[in-house]
Amino acid sequence: MKVRVIGHPEAVLGFSLAGVSGQPASTAEEVNQALDDALASKDLGIILITEDASRLIQARMDNLKLHSTTPLVVEIPSPEGQLSGQSSLSEVVLRAIGIRF
Repeated sequence: MKVRVIGHPEAVLGFSLAGVSGQPASTAEEVNQALDDALASKDLGIILITEDASRLIQARMDNLKLHSTTPLVVEIPSPEGQLSGQSSLSEVVLRAIGIRF
């Protein structure tokens, strides 16, 4: 299973240095298209999407977080850092199942 990153161009570039494919997206249309392409791919296990890109399609992301199992869609901080008002992945896991990591 492969990983793909969608969103901020600097994040996509950084992940590409580690061998992770990605698609830069800075408008809602670009994010939706990149997400459609990623979800249609049968070999992806994880889709990483930067918070700034995720906010452009918030309703769709909320739906994916609740209903998508494969591939797993995970928000990651943008290069500028975590956006205010957003819970980190570790905080979400702690609230959901009581495990801190």
